[in-house]
Amino acid sequence: MGLLCGVAAALALAAVAISLAYARDMGRAYERIRGHSEVLVTDLGDIEYALGGGDGPAVLVVHGSGGGFDQGEFLARTALDERFRWIVPSRFGYLRSTFRPGATFDDQARAYALLLDHLGIDQVAVVAFSHGGPSALLFAALYPQRVSSLTLLSAGVASSDAADQQQANRQGDALTWIFQRDFRYWAITKALQKRFLALMGVDEAVVAGLAPAQRQLAEDLIDAMNPVSPRAAGVLFDNRAQMPNERIAAIRAPTLIVHARDDTLQLFRNAEFAAATIPGAELVAFERGGHLLLAVEQPAIRERVARHVLAHAGAAPDGAPSPR
Repeated sequence: MGLLCGVAAALALAAVAISLAYARDMGRAYERIRGHSEVLVTDLGDIEYALGGGDGPAVLVVHGSGGGFDQGEFLARTALDERFRWIVPSRFGYLRSTFRPGATFDDQARAYALLLDHLGIDQVAVVAFSHGGPSALLFAALYPQRVSSLTLLSAGVASSDAADQQQANRQGDALTWIFQRDFRYWAITKALQKRFLALMGVDEAVVAGLAPAQRQLAEDLIDAMNPVSPRAAGVLFDNRAQMPNERIAAIRAPTLIVHARDDTLQLFRNAEFAAATIPGAELVAFERGGHLLLAVEQPAIRERVARHVLAHAGAAPDGAPSPR
């Protein structure tokens, strides 16, 4: 009897400790996204955004699934340096940006144009991560005069019926389920982080090989997706909207594609397809890094992105009129 009481008391204490840790972390997470952004009201719905960085070339940073303006800020600080002036919107269904049934990645691209109009910015470099890729690609295709350059970091580009893509889709479905509830995401990323990273397209060898600074970047990225409930509609949208596929052949902006061959979430075939379809696109491939490539190869990627953005800042793409 005494043993059972002891076990029950230990379980009760553990439950209390978990509840307190969860409440603390969620309090911090909700505070982090509160009062640090603006909202533009448009015919397409509300567009949340934040501004930051220096006074150099303007860069539109497009976050991935599970993101928002705050992930955009994280990506800007990680992939860019202090020279650049960045604009980080929350895409449809993320945080305070509206999601409307029937919305498409084309609509999201139009929302970027409305935001730039509001800010009085004629032209930007675009840097897109993961599932920020589709709307960034369509923005470059639909508004060539407004995009000085395009950079795709581990980005989704095209749909496929291949077996490995079907497995990646199953991983995406599992992640979509995880991203629907705050406690579910928090508990899984705390207790089952390796399994979560596997779903995120990162194998055990990559995780085991992370240096302390790389591991901290990875953990910061995971933590920055808390809280997930205000992002749930956006994750569902990403998982269901139609990919741009062959339409990216219309892009004329100088395009840099950075991708890891061992990414099992956004497969390397996305990078190969983009490189073969976008005229003049440059592919920089890394052998390892998975979907955490930005954390694994941050210095090299940051230098390469800066060089690409600066080389084309202020230049109209071939075949496009100069920015108005």
